[in-house]
Amino acid sequence: MANCATYTHHHVAVFLLTFLSYAFFHATRKTFSNVKSTISDEWSPSFHNDTVNYTKPDHIWNSRHLFNSRKDAEPYLGVLDAVFMISYAVGLYISGMIGDRLNMRLVLSFGMCSSAVMVFVFGVVFEWAHFYNKYVYVIIWILNGLLQSTGWPTVVAIMGNWFGRHSRGLVLGIWSACASVGNIIGAFLVSGVLDYGYDYAFLLTSSVLFAGGVINFFGLVSTPKEIGLSLPDEDSTVHPKEYSVVVNEGESNGNLSDDGDDPSRLINNRGVVDNEDAPLLNPVVTRSDSVLSDDRPAAIGFCSALCLPGVALYALAYACLKLVNYSFFFWLPYYLHNKYGWKETVADDISIWYDVGGIIGGTIFGFVSDRFQHRSVIVIPMLLLGIPALFIYNSDLSSTLTMNGLLMAVVGFFIGGVANLVSAAISADLGKQGPVQGNSEALATVTGIVDGTGSVGAAIGQILVPLIQDGLGWKSVFYLFMLMTLLTALCILPLFIREVRDLCRQKRVRFSWYKGVSSVPTHRARDPGVQDSDQYFD
Repeated sequence: MANCATYTHHHVAVFLLTFLSYAFFHATRKTFSNVKSTISDEWSPSFHNDTVNYTKPDHIWNSRHLFNSRKDAEPYLGVLDAVFMISYAVGLYISGMIGDRLNMRLVLSFGMCSSAVMVFVFGVVFEWAHFYNKYVYVIIWILNGLLQSTGWPTVVAIMGNWFGRHSRGLVLGIWSACASVGNIIGAFLVSGVLDYGYDYAFLLTSSVLFAGGVINFFGLVSTPKEIGLSLPDEDSTVHPKEYSVVVNEGESNGNLSDDGDDPSRLINNRGVVDNEDAPLLNPVVTRSDSVLSDDRPAAIGFCSALCLPGVALYALAYACLKLVNYSFFFWLPYYLHNKYGWKETVADDISIWYDVGGIIGGTIFGFVSDRFQHRSVIVIPMLLLGIPALFIYNSDLSSTLTMNGLLMAVVGFFIGGVANLVSAAISADLGKQGPVQGNSEALATVTGIVDGTGSVGAAIGQILVPLIQDGLGWKSVFYLFMLMTLLTALCILPLFIREVRDLCRQKRVRFSWYKGVSSVPTHRARDPGVQDSDQYFD
């Protein structure tokens, strides 16, 4: 099992670079959300009345006025959100496969720099050049969605290459806070320069994103093998049927090692010593010429990745869950402003508590799932607890600022925390499991499938939420959220049942009065000397 002693400065650098990379991606997305009011004012006249509805010369005063009123501009801003999410979802499927076939460092750097250019053109160049065209804006934003999709599959794949399954839940639980941190960074950057014009907000965030791409190009290491280290899962996963007897260098192939069956002298068919306590070995050869092959493994196809155990179920589950999670991302400040009449600045400040709850939830769920070495047994209970949390949040109990922030953090804890766990740790697990274990060329494809399907659900949500809200009110919107949360749990239910049976069959669950319920190694047998309070559950 991986521990802190096995981590190097390379692990720290990879953690920080990938964390900040996706945080910068989200900061640029948050920029557009935070400047919508300013853009609406800029794109529509604010000084006209029923008597005087035009000014001269027209090409100076009205060239930027794409709409007759701010109300007319709002649907167009919604269209930009929708086309971004759709292109982002499509791009995730493609970017995952590209990341597995090319160097992920180059793919990520290209995506960050090119996306920064699109944001710069959209918000800065067009404004400074006084060029305003609704159709060109849509095209630029579609391209931005496609390029932004290179981020998540590659950063999750890189993290999965560096951190093994036994510590992945906690590490990626903490790391998955990058999106929430990016939202906060984007809000601070925009608020600092928005008084000078929305173009300066786009200029600042796009510059930060471009600089991050340049740093990744020169400093990011996408896999430990690039610097001569082995993959973490290869260090800690034992496959008894794959072992070969090692022959010491200099000995003839007909003579076996004197170490006999010493596990420190066994090597698996991926050419990596499985006993992490074993001393470093001199160069060795085995009876199989392919054991120590340095050839890059073949990338997995889209259909093959989709057919991996659990991928389709978690993809469908994440489509339901991301609809809820991203609806909070896009609509929470609007909901607070319209339902309670709070100022937009106050609504923006309170909405941060959803991200705070998600950060705490993702970290705790990741740590607990590492103890059990199973994810679904943690995800299902948290989703079921999220349903009453949504119901209570939509009640009159959340009418005050303090209670609203507290209940919002609870909702973020269950909904946002599970979303962070599914999109990061679980996606990495799915891309490193049995059939593709040891193949680093499958993780980005699997992550793209899960997050791409989730983004399809999020795009549908951006259409359903305003329609339901206009026709039935906000209570019906929250009923939709509860239904989608329940559907998320139902999608994962078969995996939950299988994991519970696995825990019971392997006697990997025990209870201790001072440790509570925890998992135990599968090779540990029932100890007759252990007291009753420490016996394993059957």
